[in-house]
Amino acid sequence: MHQPNRFKDFPRMSSISSNARPIHSGGSSLASVAPLEAILFDIDGTLCDSDPLHFYAFRDMLQEIGFNGGTPITEEFFIKNISGKHNEELREILLPDWEIQRSRKFLEDKEALFRRLASEQLQPMKGLQKLCKWIEDRGLRRAAVTNAPRSNAELLISMLGLSDFFEILVLASECDRVKPFPDPYLKALQELDISHKHAFVFEDSVSGIKAGMGAGMPVVGLGTRNPEQLLIEAGAVFVIADFDDPKLWTELEEMEIKAEATTTTK
Repeated sequence: MHQPNRFKDFPRMSSISSNARPIHSGGSSLASVAPLEAILFDIDGTLCDSDPLHFYAFRDMLQEIGFNGGTPITEEFFIKNISGKHNEELREILLPDWEIQRSRKFLEDKEALFRRLASEQLQPMKGLQKLCKWIEDRGLRRAAVTNAPRSNAELLISMLGLSDFFEILVLASECDRVKPFPDPYLKALQELDISHKHAFVFEDSVSGIKAGMGAGMPVVGLGTRNPEQLLIEAGAVFVIADFDDPKLWTELEEMEIKAEATTTTK
C-alpha cells in the first residue's frame, strides 16, 4: 500500500551558515591526513537524507502506542533522543518498561515501515555522485559504517547504486560496542588495513562524530538535519550542507596540495 508523503515538507532542523569555520586553526583541517588513503561514511543522514523517514516512522508508531500521552514527538525530541542511536539504546530510552522481546519487536516493525518509505522516497545526498567519482578516480579505499540494522543498510546502499562502490560494510551491532564508541570505525580501519592517520569520516550525528574521533580520525559533519553547532561541539572539524558544499572541495583541494608538496620534498 502506498504511504502518503506526509513529511515531504519536513523542515530543515537547522540551517548551515555560510560562515561556518573548522574548529582547528591554521591551514586545512583535513590536511593532517595527507596523503589520504581512505574515506569512511556513515549511511543514514550522510549518504542520503533519511532522517525525515525515520522521524515519520517513529512519530507515527509512538503515537499509536500512546507514547508521551499520545502527543506526537517533535523534531527537537527526535534530534536529542533518537537520531543516530542504535536500536538497543533506543529501546531503553523510549520503552524502558517493556519486556525486551516486545520492545525489540516494536523497533523491528518501525524499521520495516522505514524501509517501505525509503523504497518510495529515498534520494541521494546532493553531490554524492560527484564525490564518489572523485574517490574512485584517486583509487581511495572506502567503507560504510553504521548503527543501522543490516537490512536497512543494504537496502539504502543498493538504492543509492553504491553496492559496488563500498569495499566493506561494518555494522555496529557486530562490534563489541556501537557508536558513539569507536569500535565500528576501528573495525573498518582494520579490515581496510589503513592507518587512522590517512583517513577521515563523514557523519551527520553526534554519536557518529564521537565514534570517528574516538578512532583517531577527523570527522566532517553533514548538517542535513542536526544543528550545526551541535555537530561542532561534538567535534566535527567543520560542517557542510551536502557534498556539493564549496567548503568541502576547498578542503580536499588543499589536502591534495599538501600531499603533492610532501611528495616533492622527499
